[in-house]
Amino acid sequence: MRILRRVLLMVFIIWIAASINFLMPRLSDRNPVEEVIAASMGESGGTMEGFEEAVADFERRFGMDQPVWKQYLNSIYDALTFDLGMSISYFPDRVSTLVLQAAPWTLGIMLTTTLLAFVIGTPLGALTVWDRAPRWINVIVPIVMILAAIPFYLIGLILIYVFASRLNWLPTGKGYSSGMIPEWSWDFAGNVMTHALLPGLSILLASVGIWALSMRGMMVTVQGEDYMVFAKAKGLSGKRRFWRYGVRNAVAPQITALVLTLANVVTGAVLVERVFAYPGLGNLLYQAILVNDYYLIFGCVYMLVLTVGISLMFLDLVYPLIDPRIRADANG
Repeated sequence: MRILRRVLLMVFIIWIAASINFLMPRLSDRNPVEEVIAASMGESGGTMEGFEEAVADFERRFGMDQPVWKQYLNSIYDALTFDLGMSISYFPDRVSTLVLQAAPWTLGIMLTTTLLAFVIGTPLGALTVWDRAPRWINVIVPIVMILAAIPFYLIGLILIYVFASRLNWLPTGKGYSSGMIPEWSWDFAGNVMTHALLPGLSILLASVGIWALSMRGMMVTVQGEDYMVFAKAKGLSGKRRFWRYGVRNAVAPQITALVLTLANVVTGAVLVERVFAYPGLGNLLYQAILVNDYYLIFGCVYMLVLTVGISLMFLDLVYPLIDPRIRADANG
């Protein structure tokens, strides 16, 4: 029964978010079909003769000539069947194809950097308030705290200037070198990893300090708890008190934040992907917003909504296993 309630709540949240996602782009007075056709005719050097007929024809293809309520029902049905239609700006490519092509790039870099930042930042934050922490913590922690206050994309610009423009060690951006053909080979994989180093490093440097700050706050509250005082009175070693009593009890909110962050990785760090011209979902969403591509915006945001909804439901179900106190409260 509990699982069914969570599933129904997730479906309700996804429906509300999908409805907002449908309405928001249409509040603008811009017509994406007109903009795309006008840009295409301008690039080809053709005249604007037959422009209105072309716009009307494409609006019929995309169902934009139908009443808004019918477009809304069609949109919700497409979302349920995971058939998100064709993109206006990338016509005749389908939205699902574009999203699936961009998703691996974003997932690869964002999952890696998010997990690394969590693994590095969480112990660092805990050690900042531990009386037996090594001395080097006092040196490195202020640095990561300063980096946490700098946006991803600004760190990315600095890295491009230093490592790409001045030292010429790494490429300035893109997913792989021009002229290379995507294939399953070690050469291509190495090239992709080289291009991912700078965008990944910019996200990692900015994220470590955020996780450290969050964990520091949790450890401060844990320090004065009775079980910490009791553990010290029992004569337990500092290492055991730190990991088994301190970190273990303080890390639960961090895990919640990690799940929410992982749920958001599908959109990537949009500005970072723009700075490095990285072919991920964030860059794809940016391009869709530029031309107000209803269907591509809906597809990218729907992917985010879906992953957040599923992640929250999963977290709600497994959290009692992480923190037995929640299970005890629920039963009692």
